[in-house]
Amino acid sequence: MVRNLNHDTFLVIRYVKRRLTVLIDIDGKHEWRDCIDVPGVRLPRGYYFGTSSVTGDLSDNHDIISLKLYQLTVERTPEEEKQDREVFLPVVDNLKLPGMEAPLEPMSGLALFLIVFFSLVAIVFAIVIGIIVYNKWQEQSRKHFY
Repeated sequence: MVRNLNHDTFLVIRYVKRRLTVLIDIDGKHEWRDCIDVPGVRLPRGYYFGTSSVTGDLSDNHDIISLKLYQLTVERTPEEEKQDREVFLPVVDNLKLPGMEAPLEPMSGLALFLIVFFSLVAIVFAIVIGIIVYNKWQEQSRKHFY
């Protein structure tokens, strides 16, 4: 979405009161659009913000023209202050990962029977074909003296 544009693109990342918000301006109209808004994000203290230009095996070029970082002073209750001190790893409350919504249903008896039956038929078929090929190979490899 941001490749080969004739204007600059902008990204705003905000983390205020356990809410991570990302806004983008990729149209060059100086209008911010929501990209992501995640409540319940708990980040530990004492870490740093950094950027990297490493893209792995892909070749791409993005220039970071400037970074503006601000530390916001937010009034917190003693309980919030205590909870923030207890965070050692980044955590998101009530995060549901894609594909983890519901466990898979167990297979029915009929489905399990059919899988086992056809697997056994395939194994027997492979053994029979293997024996036939082996016998043909032995016949061809015998020396014939007439």
